[in-house]
Parts: sequence; structure tokens; C-alpha cells
Amino acid sequence: MNHTASSLLSSPAITERCAASASHVAIEVVAETGSTNADLMARLGQLRGPVLRIAERQTAGRGRAGRPWLSAPGATLTFSLAWQFKGGLHTMAGLPLAVGVALAETLGSLGVPVQLKWPNDVLRDGKKLAGILVEAQQDANGGYWAVIGVGLNLIMPDELEAQIGRDVAGAPWLAQMDRNELMATLLSRLAAVLAEFDDTGFAPFCERWNALHAWQGQDVTIMDGGQVLQQGRAAGVDHSGRLLLDTAQGRTEVLSGDVSLRLVQA
Repeated sequence: MNHTASSLLSSPAITERCAASASHVAIEVVAETGSTNADLMARLGQLRGPVLRIAERQTAGRGRAGRPWLSAPGATLTFSLAWQFKGGLHTMAGLPLAVGVALAETLGSLGVPVQLKWPNDVLRDGKKLAGILVEAQQDANGGYWAVIGVGLNLIMPDELEAQIGRDVAGAPWLAQMDRNELMATLLSRLAAVLAEFDDTGFAPFCERWNALHAWQGQDVTIMDGGQVLQQGRAAGVDHSGRLLLDTAQGRTEVLSGDVSLRLVQA
């Protein structure tokens, strides 16, 4: 995909398109890096405010549980946002889900209806359109810094889909947008949601997440390291962001950790 001048990512272009909610976010654009999440995690001790770092290309992008996130220039939008929260680390469980709500609501407003898969995937037509990786570190004041990484597929070249080897989705409609406009729209919504989450926790987002739940009422398996931990019917999430699972023994709550959620094959 050839970039036109208007589609090249630019810090000033993103900044001028942002809403007031994101006016205090420092924006960094780099042509290439290993991982925007790793870059920001390494600098948390020096940061004085929120920072968005976006790369045209990541060579060592990561998903949850250390899985690689593959990207190609122009085909994906890959960025990380460092944000300081005043709450303790115990409030963080629902953060990836609140981020999912922000992304899903924004994409829906841009004409790309999506659903959410617990705990951190955005699906389009049942295929993965975006992934979220949240890493956190406690600060000296009892709060914590979180680095929120997002990889959003815009177009999915055949060679990249073959490398990934699983069902993935693209959003060609978004690929036609000016990418600075798209990034500013996503950042503005994310900043508003993170400020709200810092004040309220996940509870106010619970109903919004459940309305977007891709696998509501479907039989699922909870996996960890290839082992089946639990099986049951997905019943949404609770006010802490835990997955509710209806099993033969009754309803149980599943914490995130490094578990993997799979649909049961009929």
C-alpha cells in the first residue's frame, strides 16, 4: 500500500485533530521500532504525563502471553498509550475491557460494527480485527502506570494472513481514511474513557461491554497452556471485568491471567 503525503503519520497532524479530552497527551511518531509497548514501559520512570507512541512498523510487536503481533506498513495501525492512574493495581482487571469498549464504540461510529471477545480482542464478523495488550507498573504514590498497546488491522495482505495462520479481519473502509484523522479519533475516545475509568473503575462499562459481547450464551472453553481449565456457557462479565461462566456446578467467575477463551466446536 503506497502512502500519500496525507496518510503519512504525523504528530502535529494527529494533535490538531484531537478532541479536548486528548489535548494533554504527548504524541510520538516513529517509522519503525521493536515494540511501542516495550519502548514506553522502559521510560515509565521518566514520564510526566500521558504519551502516545505510534509506529509505521513494529518488528517485535507482542500480544498477550508473549504471542507476536505481526504488522505490515500501511496494513495496520499499531500504537501504545502510557497513562497514569490514581487507583491501585487491583482496579486494573477491568482496564483491557474498558479499552475494548472505547475501541468498539469508536469503530461503530465510523461505520465498522464490531463485537468484543473477553478479555482483549475486537472481532469483526467473528474474526480478529484488533487486539489489546495492557502492561502495568506501580508508582511511588500508590497508583500505577499502564501502557495500553493496540494493534488494529486495516487491510490484511495475503502474505500476512498466511503468516498469522488464524482467522483475522481487515477494515478496508478505515484504510481509506486519513490515518492521522483515524488515530486522533481513537485517541480522543480512549483518553475520555481512561479518565472515566480512573474515577469509576469498570462498573459503569459493564453493561456496555456485555451489549458488545461476541460469544454471549455460547459454549466456551477456558484454556491455559494448552490445558482445559473450565468449560461452560459464556454469560457476560461482572462489574470487575471477570468472565461469568455457567457450568454444571453453577455460575463461576474467571479472572484474566494468561488464559485463552475458545468456542466449543459443535
